[in-house]
Amino acid sequence: MKQILVLAISAFTLVGCQSNNNNIALSTSSGNINNLSVVVDNDLWEGSIGETIRNVIGAPLYGLPQDEPLFTMRQMPTVVFSDFARKNRTVLKIEKGKEADTKFYENSYAKPQKMVVVSGQTNKEIIEQIEINADKIISIYKSEEIKEKQRRISKSLNKNNNMEAVLGLTLDFPSAYRVAKEDDKFFWLRREIKTGTMNIMVYEVSMNVISDSDEAIKDIIRMRDSIGKTHIPGPLEGTYMITEEAYTPFLSNTIIDNKPTFETRSTWQVKDAFMAGPFLNYAIKDEINQRHIIFEGFAFAPSVEKRDYMFEFEAIAKSLKIK
Repeated sequence: MKQILVLAISAFTLVGCQSNNNNIALSTSSGNINNLSVVVDNDLWEGSIGETIRNVIGAPLYGLPQDEPLFTMRQMPTVVFSDFARKNRTVLKIEKGKEADTKFYENSYAKPQKMVVVSGQTNKEIIEQIEINADKIISIYKSEEIKEKQRRISKSLNKNNNMEAVLGLTLDFPSAYRVAKEDDKFFWLRREIKTGTMNIMVYEVSMNVISDSDEAIKDIIRMRDSIGKTHIPGPLEGTYMITEEAYTPFLSNTIIDNKPTFETRSTWQVKDAFMAGPFLNYAIKDEINQRHIIFEGFAFAPSVEKRDYMFEFEAIAKSLKIK
């Protein structure tokens, strides 16, 4: 009887410990937007594995005037990956000497947190795992950072606009932006920054303006050049914003508000003036209302990095909801 009682107490204690472990309160994660902690020993970081991580996970973001990586990476050896170092929102961990695999973890050491652990017996196996899973790894990190950026934006939203009444949509954007122009069903939002301006255009076009064929990119360029001529004047009379001809636009497909969307990245310029910068354009197919909703963010910020500006545009665009 005493033996059974001891076993019962032991089992209860074990269950209690497991329950407590599962309910440990995680501290809040930290880190700047798009900063990735890479946990890998120094010799691997300085060799072929580190080179692959920088070239694949940290590849340059398309559409910027100069090369800027998708993520700003902070490398640390495995031995120092403890305590506060574990609190970063996004973590890539490399483990050599284990079976080749890529595992995805959520909220392991902090919340919210996404951690990817890539393992392999050899450098070659680890590199293969990185290359095979690159798209998924990048997508997971980007999704987490979009959510974090939207959370920060939500703390101070601009609510003084007529978009819902005029265009039948809502858009979460910071109060730092002001409505610079509202013309019929066209909105131009503007935010002053230290080195220039950040700009957002939101408007609608009829469904037939953008085709579903290989001509879509030509249609989008033709549309935005027309909008630039009508609504976005340059510094001199007769000048206006157009798509830079020397830079090939990159077109891809995505989803916004559960609707098929064309995403275009490239650079703009002012016709007959020395002004240029990157833009990010979304053409959202609103079949119910037989139109495309166009969201475009473009930045004018000479001599500074622009990745984070474009990321802000992306986070704002992905908050868009059509009523």
